[in-house]
Amino acid sequence: MTQAELKLCSLLLREYFGDIVEAIGTFLIRSGPQPLRLIAADTGLLLDQVKKALCVLIQHNLVGYQVQKRGLVEYEARCRRVLRILRYPRYIYTAKSLYGDTGELLVEELLLNGHMSMSALVRKVADRLTETMEDGKTMDYSEVANTFVCLVDTHFVQRCPLVPEGLDTPEVPPPPAPTLVLNEKDMYTVPRLNLVGKGKRRRSCEEEDGEHQAKKQKQDGGSTEPPPDDGIYWQVNIDRFHQHFRDQAIVSAVANRMDQTSSEIVRTMLRMSEVTTSSYAPYTQPLSSNEIFRSLPAGYNIGKQVLDQYLTLLADDPLEFVGKARDSGGGMFTVNLHKALASLATATLESIVEERFGSRCARIFRLLLRKKYLEQKQVEDFAMIPAKEAKDMLYRMLSENLVALQEIPKTPDHAPSRTFYLYTVNVPAAARMLLHRCYKSVANLMERRQYESRENKRLLEKSQRVEAILASLQATGAGDTQLQDIEEMITGPERQQLDTLKRNVNKLDASETQVDETIFVLESFIESTVRRP
Repeated sequence: MTQAELKLCSLLLREYFGDIVEAIGTFLIRSGPQPLRLIAADTGLLLDQVKKALCVLIQHNLVGYQVQKRGLVEYEARCRRVLRILRYPRYIYTAKSLYGDTGELLVEELLLNGHMSMSALVRKVADRLTETMEDGKTMDYSEVANTFVCLVDTHFVQRCPLVPEGLDTPEVPPPPAPTLVLNEKDMYTVPRLNLVGKGKRRRSCEEEDGEHQAKKQKQDGGSTEPPPDDGIYWQVNIDRFHQHFRDQAIVSAVANRMDQTSSEIVRTMLRMSEVTTSSYAPYTQPLSSNEIFRSLPAGYNIGKQVLDQYLTLLADDPLEFVGKARDSGGGMFTVNLHKALASLATATLESIVEERFGSRCARIFRLLLRKKYLEQKQVEDFAMIPAKEAKDMLYRMLSENLVALQEIPKTPDHAPSRTFYLYTVNVPAAARMLLHRCYKSVANLMERRQYESRENKRLLEKSQRVEAILASLQATGAGDTQLQDIEEMITGPERQQLDTLKRNVNKLDASETQVDETIFVLESFIESTVRRP
């Protein structure tokens, strides 16, 4: 865990959960697994505050716990999971694009609450959707439940581990902390629930108070039964979302390199194996050309012979996004995920070099990627760049750790006059260095956005008060003159300042999202390199 990652984790925890949770999370990230008493002693917080903060972090899967041999429970922060908070808006947007507003709200509620039961989640989302509908229209629980089942079937949502039943016996004392287990067969099994009903709208305070009293009296009079899915909780499957992002990036790269039809063929191959292939697998499952032909979208009216030509063209491409596994059944084809991620990471590195150092440096960088090892004289000749400029460019990239220097001595004494000096590009090392810089960039962007909001806090609060007053007056049917008087509470210069602030904050938000896309490509490549057999 580098300092840049630690700083970013701290900023994310503070922004989403507040100062106390941030203090506990940052302490655990810095110090590693720690018991409860030591956390409270070292952070200087009350024991009750530490317990509540740990409950929040465990609820959101940001902290795990483990029982040691002596019976002591130690809590450990999941740093990578904390960094995924940065990608929450992208998860929600993906759910919206795939499953509409209902899918968006289902994923949003799960991310906001950490994990929820299906019945509670369906009711909450149905109520929220009903609030946005016209008067007289409501959202059925069954429609929301169907979208939830679709999310589970495509593995975007999965079950949380549970406490195994039947372990508590009078003879054996309960363990200090339960061990959660989950059967893989049940991970994507939706319980059969008869959810009948419709979403409800919020009512006025008086109606709510009266209804609350009536409910309370009713509950006091009779016993309440637990819901049928009590104890079964669901969470967002982040790895599945990352798999979807990776597939989209591969399809986009194929479309840019070849054409739309080729990208649609690759998209079909990835879609056919998205559930059967692990998120960390180097290849997809082998697919025959006949299977691919039958699974193509209805809009693509290409013949079997044309499809075979496209598959051959993709398999012969130097980037090797698609590989031919064997010749049986008209040919078995796979998508080489590791090589695809390596190509995406290399393209990202080339783009960064070109933006920072210019097109000539990018030419040298691409040359080194292609030729692997070159002496300085060879770089000058192949790149057709004058010696002085080539030397300067190589040294600049060397100082930024984008290019490495390999020494090959002719004699054991390593004398410079009898040593070859070869320039090369170590792609994984360059990717790690740029990933570190991306984390620093995101942390700086977040700090700048928080600074902008803090400096204009008074104006933002005033704007929110005015908007609340306007909303209440519009609900009561106030006249245009009265509404205009309220709007004039914010002067012209203040309104101009508000517009500038919103524009700056939107730019910073967009920059965070763009940097996170680069982070995702570099992280995926590094992980595939580490896991490669």
